Amino acid sequence: MKGSTLELVKVTKRYGQATAVDAIDLRVEAGAYCCLLGPSGCGKSSTLRMIAGHEAVTEGDILLGPANVTDLPPARRGTAMMFQSYALFPHLSCVDNVAFSLKMRGVDKAVRRARAMETLELVAMTPYADRLPAQLSGGQQQRVALARALITEPQILLLDEPLSALDPFLRIKMRAELKRLQKELGITFVHVTHGQDEAMALADVVVVMNQGRIEQAGAPREVFNAPRTEFVARFMGGHNIIAAPDGLIAVRADRLSLKPAAGAAGPSAGLGVEAVVRDVEYQGSYVQVGLETGEARELAAQISEAAFDAAPLAPGDRVAVTWTAADVHRISPVA
Repeated sequence: MKGSTLELVKVTKRYGQATAVDAIDLRVEAGAYCCLLGPSGCGKSSTLRMIAGHEAVTEGDILLGPANVTDLPPARRGTAMMFQSYALFPHLSCVDNVAFSLKMRGVDKAVRRARAMETLELVAMTPYADRLPAQLSGGQQQRVALARALITEPQILLLDEPLSALDPFLRIKMRAELKRLQKELGITFVHVTHGQDEAMALADVVVVMNQGRIEQAGAPREVFNAPRTEFVARFMGGHNIIAAPDGLIAVRADRLSLKPAAGAAGPSAGLGVEAVVRDVEYQGSYVQVGLETGEARELAAQISEAAFDAAPLAPGDRVAVTWTAADVHRISPVA
């Protein structure tokens, strides 16, 4: 299997008077893992369905490699889609679920079963080939659904929140399996999620969407450390948005330093503000400290467990909150 480049050119989707996707441009290189990330209603699932051919494009073009597939039916696009619900046929065994698309194409029974068994082996599900979906765990059902998508040898695999139904432990395990398979097969993956940690763990390219538009696209580290807009900084998490005299700035929560306000070098000695501790939450490797400033703004600081134990804080304590110029990232209020 080999992936292809995907390009969206001014792609728009309207439902009546409502615009779900607003003239977006996006290029995903062949063999890349791309995550479309954003809150509910941002347009990410509509974008995925247009790439798959399950939704008509209102305006714009979708290019897969050198071919314009905008008006092609799903079966002729070279894509395969793995749905959030997995949508396995309950009355068919695993191997027959996987072989179903080949059956629809008229492939001989022996040939399609052999191909289905090879594909089940890819996802480590060969021992469960003759079981029904109801006899499988959620993670096992996901693997079968993945095999069913892969058997068509797509150039692009489309995944619609495939991990959302799994428990947290299994979700992390399956993340690693998806990444391994994508690298092993060389297929271009486009994966819709609303989970920032999921996108950062999986993606070569993170595409943050908001109100039908792309706010920012780039490598996970770039998007997290250098958010371009207030929305991206807030949605990716881990940042404080602070009003500075010359505009908005973002400072990562783990870059804030806290000291008791009494006798401490206050904000006048550097960059910072005074604040009152609102709440303290133990998070294992760090302690999350919620803060309220005099301007009724809320900040959050992540303090290492050792540092917090050396100078404990409690709700109501007044603190000097400081950071360095190197930790400041300037952002725009809108895209």
